[in-house]
Amino acid sequence: MKQFYRGLLPVCLLGAGVAQAQAPTPPLPARVTISGYVRDQATGENLIGVAVVQAGTSLGTATNTYGFYSLTLPTAGLDSVRLVANYLGYERQRWAAPATGSARHDFGLPAAANELAGVEVVGDRQAYDHGPRSTRMGTINVPIAQIKSLPKLMGETDVLKVLQLLPGVQSGGEGTSGLYVRGGSPDQNLILLDGTPVYNASHLFGFFSVFNADALNNVELIKGGFPARYGGRLSSVLDISMKEGNAQELHGEGAISLIASRITLEGPIKKDVASFIVSARRTYLDVLARPFIKSQLKKEGKAGSLGYYFYDLNAKLNWKVGTRDRLYLSAYRGYDNFYYDERNAQERPDDYSRSDNSLGWGNLTGALRWNHVVNDKLFLNTHLTYSQYQFDVSQEQERRYVQNSQPLASTNALSYRSDIRDWTLKMDFDYVPSPRHYVRFGGQFIRHTFRPGISSQQDNTAGVVSEAASGSRTLGSESGLYVEDDYQLSNRLKVNAGLRLSSFYVDSKLYPSLEPRLAARFMLTDEWALKASYARTTQYVHLLTNSGIGLPTDLWVPATAQVRPQVAHQVGLGVARTLRYRGEAFEFSFETYYKPMQNLVEYREGASFLNTTNNDWQSKVTSGRGWAYGGEFFLQKKTGRTTGWLGYTLAWSNRRFPELNQGRTFPYKYDRRHDISLVVIHKFSPTLTLSGTWVYGTGNATTLASSRFQLGPYQDYSDYGDRNSFRMAAYHRFDLDLSKTKKKRWGEVVNSISIYNVYNRRNPYYLYFAPADVFNGVVRTPAQYRQVSLFPIIPSVSKAFKF
Repeated sequence: MKQFYRGLLPVCLLGAGVAQAQAPTPPLPARVTISGYVRDQATGENLIGVAVVQAGTSLGTATNTYGFYSLTLPTAGLDSVRLVANYLGYERQRWAAPATGSARHDFGLPAAANELAGVEVVGDRQAYDHGPRSTRMGTINVPIAQIKSLPKLMGETDVLKVLQLLPGVQSGGEGTSGLYVRGGSPDQNLILLDGTPVYNASHLFGFFSVFNADALNNVELIKGGFPARYGGRLSSVLDISMKEGNAQELHGEGAISLIASRITLEGPIKKDVASFIVSARRTYLDVLARPFIKSQLKKEGKAGSLGYYFYDLNAKLNWKVGTRDRLYLSAYRGYDNFYYDERNAQERPDDYSRSDNSLGWGNLTGALRWNHVVNDKLFLNTHLTYSQYQFDVSQEQERRYVQNSQPLASTNALSYRSDIRDWTLKMDFDYVPSPRHYVRFGGQFIRHTFRPGISSQQDNTAGVVSEAASGSRTLGSESGLYVEDDYQLSNRLKVNAGLRLSSFYVDSKLYPSLEPRLAARFMLTDEWALKASYARTTQYVHLLTNSGIGLPTDLWVPATAQVRPQVAHQVGLGVARTLRYRGEAFEFSFETYYKPMQNLVEYREGASFLNTTNNDWQSKVTSGRGWAYGGEFFLQKKTGRTTGWLGYTLAWSNRRFPELNQGRTFPYKYDRRHDISLVVIHKFSPTLTLSGTWVYGTGNATTLASSRFQLGPYQDYSDYGDRNSFRMAAYHRFDLDLSKTKKKRWGEVVNSISIYNVYNRRNPYYLYFAPADVFNGVVRTPAQYRQVSLFPIIPSVSKAFKF
């Protein structure tokens, strides 16, 4: 019997093996989803817009703003998942796995080994099918490396000045960093720093921007075809992301220029779990000029000080709570301060005067964000932000003296302050059910506090004190809900359709707005794409300004029952193509647009911010309409030793206000018929780079007197004719920059020589009237308008370093 069982055992084992072999294989799922993050291998920094594609197919997706991707693939005919992650400037990475189920995989991309391969100049990186195949119109990304390599004014790298070199974007004037996009005004640009609005993006009265390039990770400008997730402005969205901080090791970089210095430190708090970045910048114009100013005041028998400086502080912390959750905390503080203090002490101690004057303005922002991967197809970002912009003007005077043997004293103080503060709660969802759909939806709520003008005055003369104060605040609530889908209908047709519902509640008045958005591309051939877009946008805040040079005294005010929100419709049509020549790629695009605008706000004739309070500013403004239209040509080279672009804009921008210019249509101050920009960057070697920019623009429109009359011995009358009916001289300028990189054991040093305005063009800044010079009845110089030019040829040096 024992032998029988021993003989039966192999048979049973064999039968079990056969039964096991013949057991049905579990069926494969119909679809598998692969999701994860794509990061810089060396720093752990999330990479935005990385193409993640199933090898050998057109099925793919792109990482979102936080480096997350999700790709769902059908398993029919699919033996394995073979993903390729591709990003310009980085080595391509591949990953393969059996197509047996959904999985998670994070890519770590190493930087490209060939330093002469070139950097991407500009391009739409938000969709995996770049350039012509994307539905996006008027969207441009500018890499930070590109920004740093271009010529610099006074040695300072400036993000906004680089954006001014793009078609459809203008500067407000010589040297300024303001943005005038497709005929719009500066307040019509939504400027976001880590998702938080920045209301005044300029330092030094508009000559420099508030953004420190060393602290930035990504810069994207949207000029038209706005996705539904953006709202609140008419002309553009400038979305700027800060770095997250090196999660592997401590690093730093900085620079020293003629007028400012900056330093940035980043590193891990806990490796691969938490990191930080801190960046600071300050000018030292006040320190350099202080000895000369004191010497001059001493010659005049005075004491005191005169100076100006600005500073920026950026900080950010991020913490990987787990595989599905991440927290971010970021903050920015920037401030400008102009001051003039004077003391006049005579030999007698009973004769004394003092005058203290100051003008200060700045931004304060903070953001707390939580990223959560709900599942392998759904991503959530929750965002709580605070933003404040404020300016202060103050003057205090004191006098001590003796009159009729009695000591007397008087003081007088005047201050003026204006600010805007926002609290925002926002939730955004990214849902990717298949490679043909990329769905985004969410909502936000903003609590605005406006204080357009708060003034106070105190007078103490002969012991009698009098005080006066005026001003109040206005609260407004802005909300928005949106949904959009980037949907590929066929191999040739792809659309981005969305809808945004927004509203604004102020002083018992509700303004609702329905804002449809649509963008589409149709592939005429494998190379040529036809694109079209439409967007309705609504803006609930206004900027009141008398000046074209971005003075901080410009006031932010809300829509009210008397002043309606601004509304615009923008229609765009264009073509795009990728050209290839000798193995190198060129991106070509031509876009036309038409943008009518309603409820634009301007000061009435003669009105200004002075003595304007929340109770009376509405009586000083008038509403009107505007039209902007034109065409933009863009040719760019992205790779190779030589990169750059050529841009040309032909544009018109007009305004009409019933109470201005006798109700007749007039050109906008920055209506510019022709605008040309040429940018070239050439790498002679991995350590030597030469870059140059040339710009040309039709002169700004201005209002000048066409005739003058003398009505009496001391009274002149000027006939100004139509508003903005004269043109300043054309603007053109050529800049150069030569940078040499030296490798050190601890890092690298980049020495740069920049020349601003190489051929010393005297470009107009403003015009003023000079009366005739008459001597003994002979006119030696006739009355005429004279031009003031700001910047001649300006050479500068800077030294940047990394460790």
